[in-house]
Amino acid sequence: MIENPSTKVDLAIEARWVAPVLPRAAVLEHTTVVIDQGIIRDLLPIHEARQHYSPVCVISLDDHVLIPGLINLHTHAAMTLLRGLADDMPLMTWLQQHIWPAEAEFVSERFVRDGTLLASAEMLRGGITCFNDMYFFPQAAAEAVAQSGIRANLGLVVLEFPSAYASDADDYIHKGLAARDAMRDQALITTSLAPHAPYTISDRTFERVLTYADQLSLNIHTHIHETHDEIAQSQKEYGMRPLHRLSSLGLLGPNLIAAHCVHLNQEEMELLAENGCHIAHCPASNLKLASGIAPVSRLMQQGVNIGLGTDGASSNNRLDMFAEMRLAALLAKGSSGDAAALPASQALEMATINAARALGLDNKLGSIEQGKMADLAAVRIADPETMPCFDPLSHLVYAAGREHVSHVWVAGELRYQQGVFANIEAQELKEIASVWQGKLNQFKA
Repeated sequence: MIENPSTKVDLAIEARWVAPVLPRAAVLEHTTVVIDQGIIRDLLPIHEARQHYSPVCVISLDDHVLIPGLINLHTHAAMTLLRGLADDMPLMTWLQQHIWPAEAEFVSERFVRDGTLLASAEMLRGGITCFNDMYFFPQAAAEAVAQSGIRANLGLVVLEFPSAYASDADDYIHKGLAARDAMRDQALITTSLAPHAPYTISDRTFERVLTYADQLSLNIHTHIHETHDEIAQSQKEYGMRPLHRLSSLGLLGPNLIAAHCVHLNQEEMELLAENGCHIAHCPASNLKLASGIAPVSRLMQQGVNIGLGTDGASSNNRLDMFAEMRLAALLAKGSSGDAAALPASQALEMATINAARALGLDNKLGSIEQGKMADLAAVRIADPETMPCFDPLSHLVYAAGREHVSHVWVAGELRYQQGVFANIEAQELKEIASVWQGKLNQFKA
């Protein structure tokens, strides 16, 4: 659609390629994305855009692919301060002997604000414009989100046991909902309820979470079927596997984001599909913790919507969605014996529109379409390791990396360009890392 001649707009981005994600596998060449008031107003050939629009600012990306901003569907942003603290050990050993003791001593509003700012910088630098979080002190995380200009869905974490944030499940829920009310006017923030996992949440608490989620139209974000031990524990305590327990409590539905889902049988895959649940697939974290490989190809055959997440930097060490796209595609091929499984275009969908769909934000995010928010990332395809380029979608998944991201916009605002952040000083990040490393060093494995 072409608007009136010489229509004034805020920004025109002229790109060698545009990968809109929708329609699937589409690639537009020599295309302008027209942006006004943070919204994508038009996509059209560069020569036509120059005839019909008068932008305040024009950015020419002659060697780039312009993509929707990547969406990290599962992470614990503040835990970036624990990056590399304890490596090369199984999940429960890692949690019980290292991560939980460190958190018990040091997690605070300042810890969450600093860790989330460090994570936001890493994510923006890697083309991530939105993340789905699960951690303590959500209002402190919101401060970092506001400073960095990234978009976030902040999970209102719920646990049974006490922490520096809350005393019991009722207190977690009360404080989480109060934080939600306090953050409702922040344009870049949405919220969900985040009961940690079936092995840390009672039936009563799950029922309360479901009640509030229904009343307030909130998503539920939880870990599930991450390890064999988790499943065995549930069978011993409840006489059923965790997913069946959630089903019996009424939690399965299109507002459920189930992180990991590594160990699923056929019936469970069908159950997820029938209830319209979403999965946050975290391939790197699952491999590093030796949790296993999620049956992504079979889940996709069932029609389950799957997005990608990094998990926290404490268990992955990177908040790198380019690495997750490549690894997800390769694991799907290797585990299924089918080289055509999870092609590059679908891996990109998992990192964009699928994740947006899981968050209930696919009407605003996840693709480059008229009327959607201008959350965008530019990826340079002009370096020796990315030449020649026969297929930019293939390059995005198999050849390029986060180091090739040159520009990132959130709601049409330039938040990162060529190593420089709009609202974050490099010195502040260095000071944050130095201070917390000194405090946390005693917990190093």
